[in-house]
Amino acid sequence: MEGEKPKVEEVGGTAEPHPHAPVDVAEEKAVVTAPPPAAEPDDTKALAIVEKVAEPAPPALDKDSGGSINRDAVLAKVESEKKLSLIKAWEENEKTKAENKFQKRLSEIGSWENAQKAALEAKLKSLEESYEKKKAACAETMKNKVAIVHKSAEEKRAIAEAKKGEELLVAEEKAAKYRATGLTPKKLFGCFGS
Repeated sequence: MEGEKPKVEEVGGTAEPHPHAPVDVAEEKAVVTAPPPAAEPDDTKALAIVEKVAEPAPPALDKDSGGSINRDAVLAKVESEKKLSLIKAWEENEKTKAENKFQKRLSEIGSWENAQKAALEAKLKSLEESYEKKKAACAETMKNKVAIVHKSAEEKRAIAEAKKGEELLVAEEKAAKYRATGLTPKKLFGCFGS
């Protein structure tokens, strides 16, 4: 079944050609193809035979029997077909121009969008750089302030150490004096009084 081709029937008429018709006019034949075989063959379906009837060719120009009338009709038909083909060509040209305009507009919109995005990205980058510079400047200022505070604290520690050293020397001198004289200090540990 897979290798079989569908059946084709050709049906054609054998009408006599018009005596004035050109020799190269061929009869039209209708081709009817059978549908591909289904899972279950159905013998009740019949093939329809369609026969196309060719339009009679215009009679050849006969100069003796009203040839100018036929010629005028043929020329009018040719002129009408020419107009129709020109209209169709114009329509196709207009459609092509409209499509080209549309594509050009799309291209312009795309390039505008890209330019806007690039400008915004450049502005964002500029702002980020500006903020980074400000951040670095603020960080430097804070580091300087921290250094000043640290230096001040070191100085205060040094002063406190010096004062402690002086107070220790004074205490040692007084203790030596009291030992030498044998007297006791007036205040002993601050809470015992004499």
